[in-house]
Amino acid sequence: MTEESFAESAWSKELEAQRKGKDEFFGTSHESPVHHQEKEFSGLKYFAPDSKYRLKLRLQRYDRPETVIMDTSTGTRQRFNRVGYFEFDVDEKRATLQAYKSAEREDDNELFVPFRDGTSGKESYGAARYLDLEIAPGDNYTVDFNYAYNPYCAYSEDYVCPLPPKENWLAVEIKAGEKRYQ
Repeated sequence: MTEESFAESAWSKELEAQRKGKDEFFGTSHESPVHHQEKEFSGLKYFAPDSKYRLKLRLQRYDRPETVIMDTSTGTRQRFNRVGYFEFDVDEKRATLQAYKSAEREDDNELFVPFRDGTSGKESYGAARYLDLEIAPGDNYTVDFNYAYNPYCAYSEDYVCPLPPKENWLAVEIKAGEKRYQ
């Protein structure tokens, strides 16, 4: 086994373990957004793992992060700082995603990357999917869309979820990560 195929295998196993753990949490925890549903939880749906959606990217930081207001699923608003952006190619098409940090939580140690894409409302949840990226030294990130997930408002109206601004509506399809629940 080559070093590259070994790394690919380890990545695939880690992704499958994360998905299995999430399904277990959703199916058994009272903290799960589906715990109140009458029918038995049978697992989330995912696109097949695809390493082409696992990208090594550099965050292009803004000199002066701008505060943006995001609408939420309940009509309220939340403040975020737009800290930078990622540029990448999907199927030979250029795409750009803005990355944010909460302007309301001082202890926020993650970049928040909400997005819509060509699968939204069809194969994936219509409002958005999210990526959370731990702050990386040197602004070098692995942006892995296989970990893209639905916000809790996809499962229950009891949750408040920020909606991605139009600047994060991608014209390309991201056939990776979590699919639409129902």
